Amino acid sequence: MSQSILLNPRTLLNAYSVGAFPMADPNGKIQWFMADPRGVLPLDKFHVPHTLAQLVKKTPREGGFDVRINHDFESVMRGCMEARSDHTWISEELISAYVELHQLGHAHSVECYQDNKLAGGLYGVSLGAAFFGESMFHRVRDASKVALVCLVRQLNAKGFELLDTQTVTQHLKRFGVIEIPAADYLIKLRAAITKPREFV
Repeated sequence: MSQSILLNPRTLLNAYSVGAFPMADPNGKIQWFMADPRGVLPLDKFHVPHTLAQLVKKTPREGGFDVRINHDFESVMRGCMEARSDHTWISEELISAYVELHQLGHAHSVECYQDNKLAGGLYGVSLGAAFFGESMFHRVRDASKVALVCLVRQLNAKGFELLDTQTVTQHLKRFGVIEIPAADYLIKLRAAITKPREFV
């Protein structure tokens, strides 16, 4: 089966609906993964450190960020790709596939700008009341953290129920990300994707 077939929008959404997600190896070959345990961020227990909360409140003139949603999705993906020294797991084919998913209304970006320049952001996929966080990056300190705060606010405002982070890192733990067994995750996932939600 060709990679282009593997990465068509229907196949991608079907994969997310059962807990799978794609990554590219250093040769560009697409592999599918299902993490166990699974990282999730309980939306009602999201923790924002005080200094970050103060930064989020600042306007661009005060040294804060201009936050935009879905303004330049592809540039966010490329920023995430470039942030990795080995440029692995995000390939040109993955970018093309997710841009198409974005055009269909299922992939979204939250972006932070300073002086009209992309300072950082994140992207992910929405399906029903579930949001699958894929990657984040920053070129200016704390830009990706501000994007995460704004993502959670958006998800709460729109009635989302599940924020999947795939794995857990020390960085994500600071915000309240926890690990749950894959079996428990799939129960939450099946319930969330049946509920229609709009990200924007």
